[in-house]
Amino acid sequence: MKLLPESWTTDQKKKSEPPIQEMKTDDTAAASAQSPAQLNGVTLQNDLSPAADAQPPFPVQPVALQTPDPNPPRETWGGKYEFLLSCIGYCVGLGNVWRFPYLCYRNGGGAFLIPYVVMLLISGLPLFLMELSLGQYGAAGPITVWKCCPILKGIGVGMLTVATLVSLYYNVIIAWTFFYLGSSFQSPLPWSCDAAQNAPYCSVNTTSNMTVLSASEMFWNNRALGVVHSSGLGDPGPVRWELALCLFIAWIIIFLCILKGIRSSGKVVYFTATFPYVVLIVLIIRGATLEGSLQGVQFYLSPDWDRLNNAQVWNDAASQIFYSLGIGFGGLLSMASYNKFNNNVIRDTLVIAIGNCSTSFFAGFAIFSILGHMAWKKNVPVGEVAESGPGLAFIAYPEALALIPGSVFWSILFFLMLFTLGVDTLFGNMESITTAVLDEFPSLRDMKKRVIFLAILCFVFYLMGLLLVTQGGIYWFTLIDAYSTSFGLIIIALFMCIGIAFFYGVDQFCKDIVDMICHCPPWCTKLLYYFKACWAFCTPLLLLFILIYIFIDMYNTPLHYGSYIYPQWGRALGICMGVISCIQIPIWAVLAMLKESGTLKDRFKKAIRPLNSWRMASGQRTSVPEIIDVPYTVSLSDNDFSDFDWQNNSSEA
Repeated sequence: MKLLPESWTTDQKKKSEPPIQEMKTDDTAAASAQSPAQLNGVTLQNDLSPAADAQPPFPVQPVALQTPDPNPPRETWGGKYEFLLSCIGYCVGLGNVWRFPYLCYRNGGGAFLIPYVVMLLISGLPLFLMELSLGQYGAAGPITVWKCCPILKGIGVGMLTVATLVSLYYNVIIAWTFFYLGSSFQSPLPWSCDAAQNAPYCSVNTTSNMTVLSASEMFWNNRALGVVHSSGLGDPGPVRWELALCLFIAWIIIFLCILKGIRSSGKVVYFTATFPYVVLIVLIIRGATLEGSLQGVQFYLSPDWDRLNNAQVWNDAASQIFYSLGIGFGGLLSMASYNKFNNNVIRDTLVIAIGNCSTSFFAGFAIFSILGHMAWKKNVPVGEVAESGPGLAFIAYPEALALIPGSVFWSILFFLMLFTLGVDTLFGNMESITTAVLDEFPSLRDMKKRVIFLAILCFVFYLMGLLLVTQGGIYWFTLIDAYSTSFGLIIIALFMCIGIAFFYGVDQFCKDIVDMICHCPPWCTKLLYYFKACWAFCTPLLLLFILIYIFIDMYNTPLHYGSYIYPQWGRALGICMGVISCIQIPIWAVLAMLKESGTLKDRFKKAIRPLNSWRMASGQRTSVPEIIDVPYTVSLSDNDFSDFDWQNNSSEA
């Protein structure tokens, strides 16, 4: 053993120093060199320790080693209004404009509001709150969040499947909107009777006493879709390059908006979520000044109380509430996962859901006031010009706008509104997909990897969407639209409600909500009793009613587009789309039970227990490495982490 440096002689010190110019060192470093290390009161000496006054042979520069985090932390919303506007934009979509007004007039006018409000209270608000609360408490996407009940992980995979199918065809609507928006910069409008090429379609055939197809119908079928060149589902024909280009631009816009996650999309919604309201107000004001607008509004709201005895009316109300709020797609859950833990989720539920339903009712005035003017000008009943879905957005309403002075301006304004409505809804669906994948593979949150992942994702969606912009693409569009959000989505919502209420525990779920709302107002606590009754009883029964009605309607009513009736193989393909989403539930449930040990009953009990990382998610928003997910059975208090008596005892020993 060598002598300690303090006992060296002067000659020994000189010999140990390198023969170079002395360099000054930091005082702090020198002090640390003179202070030996201490461990439990014992001083440790190092054989290779330098002398106290020895200088390093070369200048030492402190280097801060920055090792990149392999699992970057999750983002959070930049502000409270970003979350609210994103959810409002996601819920307020094309269905609020082109479906609700039509359902309202078809199902008894003003009387339809009664079943609509009832379904909002029984199914809409409870399911909306459940999805927001689940995402906010777990701080995870639609797949990872089911750490609260691993046996139900298939619900998240089913949500991801539905969101994928919807995103596939929803951006095609935006492509159609771009096509019409570009065509609107022509005077006269190419679908108006003022255009020279439409003269044959704007006359009446007195010999056969039948009216030929309108100019707007011919533009939609011939110029936009090219569907007249296709014989049906099995004859898609070539891709229409104009729509393919519009679809490519649409996906580029979506890619740029979601490139930085909620940091970029959260800023975009300040425009896309508010602009439709500005356009609706302008259209209502303009429509109110047109001749015949009051007849259109009267047709929209005239109550037919006898219609309330029809089960179809109640099913339409429940379906409209369910789809317009975006329940079961995973978008609400994903957006809520970026909230702060103590956000008042009950207040947000009331604001977003009521605001969405009010927008649907409000949009009816903008639609039917102008359709009333078109019916007055054509001297036909309003019911003959009222349509739903793409027929309203791309045939009836553009034709009505063409009859208004300054039609080019109003047409541009209308299709800009449709564009913003579609983009906001697609944001939510794409957020559901990206959040689910990034939570399962946190390394993809790195900016470079994220860009590559999103670019590949959007490009794959574009390639798959090319089938929908062929000459027969509208047949495939109708097929996916009819079955992707049909019975599969209802089954997903039904199992989500039953799983949380009976597997996770409705009492525990309500306690989690109270834990998030630190200072829960008395009205929030009382309202939870109502939601608890809905989750455990009312909402599952209503979803079961909707599901049975869908199966009966699917069996009795053949799918068709115009006069084309879909073949059996086409309907079977559509049913397979719905089955793919809901069959994920039993598949992943079986896998969860196979991972456990014991008897079948023991496996089931273990598979419905929350994992350890589920409880940790409520206390922090950053990823925690090296967490072993096992069924959650032990609760630790703060004393378990603050009591250090065992350390003192070990030191004394």
